[in-house]
Amino acid sequence: MKFFVSVIVPCYNQAKYLSEALQSVLDQTYENWECIIVNDGSPDNTEEVAKQWVEKDSRFKYFYKENGGLSSARNAGIAIAEGEFILPLDADDRIGKDYTLLAMKTFQEDSDLKLVYCKAEKFGEESGSWNLPVFSLFELARQNMIFCSALYRKEDWSRVDGYDENMIFGLEDWEFWIAILKNGGEVKCLDEVEFYYRISENSMARTVNIKHKEFSEKYVSKKHLDFLISNYDNLNKNRKMMKASLKSEKFVVNLFTNMFFGVKFFKLSDNNFIK
Repeated sequence: MKFFVSVIVPCYNQAKYLSEALQSVLDQTYENWECIIVNDGSPDNTEEVAKQWVEKDSRFKYFYKENGGLSSARNAGIAIAEGEFILPLDADDRIGKDYTLLAMKTFQEDSDLKLVYCKAEKFGEESGSWNLPVFSLFELARQNMIFCSALYRKEDWSRVDGYDENMIFGLEDWEFWIAILKNGGEVKCLDEVEFYYRISENSMARTVNIKHKEFSEKYVSKKHLDFLISNYDNLNKNRKMMKASLKSEKFVVNLFTNMFFGVKFFKLSDNNFIK
């Protein structure tokens, strides 16, 4: 059985990078895909670039909408997607040529999988490996370690009502992964490097506003309080992890105290924030 994959590329003022992203889709060794380019009300020449790719290969499709933010653009594209599996790709990033092939093979081998992602590298103004924490539900309760371009089933997107469009300040991927995984399901990180994250002066990792990040963290903590409490309880039951996970305890304490009393007891590092 050959699965059909829908690649969703939201674009807002990223026309200068869009062709690189779309070329990486065209170069896929797995050929059973469509690519939906969502113009989120860009004032630049996104439409012109996108239509050139639609003419080049019929698997590319173009959709225009009024500006509504990243979550809104992804949801709009996924809503019209025909694929069983979804691969979000930001307009300034790239994927490796074997990414969809390896991911579909992995999904076929394990029906319990909810997400498949891979090793990643940075490019642009910085280069080298993007060393993200190893996935665990406990780790996910305190920070995101899965970049936006993980593959998942469209039915799971529908089950959690898509990306939360209230999250306009970032961390929308973190909230979405929690929503998909909080009630069970396996995650697989491929050993191969098949995702390339562009670092530029406009990259979210560089331009994150601390107040906006705190707002998003607080929003996620309220929406998924059951998930955070469950993983905090699991931490307390495993004494061997206590010392190594002290920072994670502090994170959860901060969520609770900030939520109910408007204060934070601990100062934590922002080193692992990803979009």
